[in-house]
Amino acid sequence: MYQAKRRTGLVFFPAFDWAINPTHPEREERLLYTQDQVFEEGIFDIEGIEEFKPDLVTVKDVQRVHFCVPDVWGVTTESHFISAGGAKTIGMAVMDKRVERGFALVRPPGHHAMRVVHGARGFCNINIEAIMIEYLRKAYGIRKVAIVDTDCHHGDGTQDIYWHDPDTLFISLHQDGRTLYPGSGFTNEIGGPTASGYTLNYPLPPNTSDEGFLYAIEQVVLPVLKEFEPELIVNSAGQDNHFSDPITNMNFTAQGYARLTELLQADIAVLEGGYSIEGALPYLNVGIILAMAGLDYSKVTEPNYNPMALRQKPEIMTWIQRIGDQVLTNWKNRNQLSEMARGDKRFEERSRTLFYDTDSLVEDQKETLRICPDCPGAWKIETECQKTQRALAIHVPVHACSDCRNLAMDWFEQGARQDFDAVFLQDRPQDRFVVKRRGAA
Repeated sequence: MYQAKRRTGLVFFPAFDWAINPTHPEREERLLYTQDQVFEEGIFDIEGIEEFKPDLVTVKDVQRVHFCVPDVWGVTTESHFISAGGAKTIGMAVMDKRVERGFALVRPPGHHAMRVVHGARGFCNINIEAIMIEYLRKAYGIRKVAIVDTDCHHGDGTQDIYWHDPDTLFISLHQDGRTLYPGSGFTNEIGGPTASGYTLNYPLPPNTSDEGFLYAIEQVVLPVLKEFEPELIVNSAGQDNHFSDPITNMNFTAQGYARLTELLQADIAVLEGGYSIEGALPYLNVGIILAMAGLDYSKVTEPNYNPMALRQKPEIMTWIQRIGDQVLTNWKNRNQLSEMARGDKRFEERSRTLFYDTDSLVEDQKETLRICPDCPGAWKIETECQKTQRALAIHVPVHACSDCRNLAMDWFEQGARQDFDAVFLQDRPQDRFVVKRRGAA
């Protein structure tokens, strides 16, 4: 029998009963064609490749990451719980050493869901990778995690969740935000004052092909990962860089994705985007599975593959090299950048307006961070959205110092007496989530 060199686990969850609408690009057929291809290629006949059934995450798993307004069930469905549960299932299989690597082929996706959730952004309601990671941190005691987001769209939700966390290295490679949703992910977005340099964005020009992507991985991403020394590498695996994808403008191929997977050696991959449902996804996902398992993927070829037609122009490579140099500079200078961002300030404030494109909602946020010399710092967000409630969200980091924890408790008590519909406390050291609602005893 054909045998995998590395034991590899898979989870499939097409979410048959959930869709934004029947013809939306993010629909169940995205995974049904892949599932058929996997069976036709006999992937499950390979010894060492195993399928796991997704479990559901709990409300507590979601609240470890998100402030959902008005509450978790108000912004999710059971399909979101199973999708995140599929990522959690494969994460547990890897941590329990039942497999060496795992790929959660699930939907709905999650990487545009930010810390505060009033509705859906970029087809995402809750961040399935972050929910998995924070569960694994709690259950298995891991600390340093690297997330490499290879979706064509900037992983703005994951960036937001880990903006103040120096234990999480977030690297996003994506089509330049000036040409694609969500319009963010530039090299000057490097993380908050207590975690500067631990967010790295690598915007790639339209029509980047295999050559450019693999240069970015080999020359920039791998050296940074080697220096960071994560305990776990997670690939936020969007497949919408493919040359046939209908909503993006890149020239990546199935062979390129498989080689990227082979180079990255992620412990866990979680499917994000990818909307070339028949012409790309089945081949990309099979190539990725074979690469994860350490098997030959050289025969995986998608329809209309023509390497000559996809050759990258020299000026695109020059652009990619220049951006790569800037990304590496940000990483090497992260300590100085953090010192500059902190200055002599005790608190950092930022205000912003966020658009939930999928649900047509506008949110206004005001964030206050305590700049702490001993921990990532407690922070609070005042959030208001026109169709939901006005809420105060307070976060205590996992490794918070006593001063930051005490401040967060004071914010919580004060907030409960102010004009908020709900006040949330995300107390990570105690692994608890507390809510006070207006009018409640």
